[in-house]
Amino acid sequence: MTDTSTHQLAEVRAACRHLVARPLVLAERDPDAFALIRRHEHALDRWFTQRFGYRLQVTADTARLFKNTWVPLRRPLTTSGSASRPLAQREYTLVALALAAVAAGPNVISLRDLIHEVRSAATDAQVALAHEAADRRAIVVALKWMVDHGLVEELHDRIDRYATDEDADAVLRIRPDRVALLPLPALAMAESAAELVDRSEARVATSRAWMRCRLLEDPALYRSDLDGAEWSELRRRLAEEEAIFSEMFDLTIEARAEGLAVIDEDGRLGDNGFPRTGTVGHAALLLLTQAIAHRKPASEGVAGVTLGRDAVETIVAELANGHRKYWSQLAEDPVRLTDAVLDLLEDHRLVTTEGDTVVVLPAAWRYGVEEVVADDTGSAGGRSQPSQGTLL
Repeated sequence: MTDTSTHQLAEVRAACRHLVARPLVLAERDPDAFALIRRHEHALDRWFTQRFGYRLQVTADTARLFKNTWVPLRRPLTTSGSASRPLAQREYTLVALALAAVAAGPNVISLRDLIHEVRSAATDAQVALAHEAADRRAIVVALKWMVDHGLVEELHDRIDRYATDEDADAVLRIRPDRVALLPLPALAMAESAAELVDRSEARVATSRAWMRCRLLEDPALYRSDLDGAEWSELRRRLAEEEAIFSEMFDLTIEARAEGLAVIDEDGRLGDNGFPRTGTVGHAALLLLTQAIAHRKPASEGVAGVTLGRDAVETIVAELANGHRKYWSQLAEDPVRLTDAVLDLLEDHRLVTTEGDTVVVLPAAWRYGVEEVVADDTGSAGGRSQPSQGTLL
């Protein structure tokens, strides 16, 4: 391979990784990434279309990767700002109403007029929307999400003021062209949430692309997620999958009897990798270590260690007590810390919770360590830190 082709492959791979992590790319926010996508648009579109069933659309200042084949279940929209959190159901609803209100323009609108349009859209959708502070704050969260994604720009004054002042106003620039790029094709003609989920999962028509998308979008794909024919086909084509994931994303596939996991060796593809630093990441790693210490995973299926929620809280409380010097104030509340730890582990398909029962899944065994010692920042930076790559 020549230096030129090696350099080109590195550029296309960087563009692929960026698009998978951030399917909406704005020229003003990520100029270098957008330039790469524009430069290699045709190669990117061909790869994503033929291999994953995705579709890439690039305009003068926006790139959108439509992920049509598989919708991950634990990938929520999050609020803008450094202390981001998943949007609440009310905030999701208001994002949808605000997008509907501006989809046809105008390009410039006052905050008061926009809120009037949102309330009209709510009435049409039979959604009750009050003038109370709670709904005003939810509207602000929705509009700030749109600002963060380049759909709205504050030209004069700030949206935030509306949260505490119902008479606040601002001048906003709207990007209806970008709003039009947000909905996935599965949204068309779907009349219920269940139908939308069914339409978004192209498993029957394109089972090969569906399995490949699940490998890319989910941290682990277990044998129990597939039927017998699908599992046999995936194992038979494993070398092909490994080549595709290496070429496009510089990722490796780890295959075991229980399933497959995609590993990012440098840990920079996603914003929520595992293992991770900080109190929650350290606590999660130590919890896995204790949970799997007394039992090996089964050779088939997803059978693993089963713990009661009370037992998990007890383990986390003991860990918090032993590491309080290094961990954040979250360690003072073992129940909240347990919630955060289980959320992280469920996001990465390392555990699953069913009521008051927590099941440790087979992929967790790759992170078993004898001991992890936190450094002064609360990171898992001490001895026996695992050397594995990051689970997506």
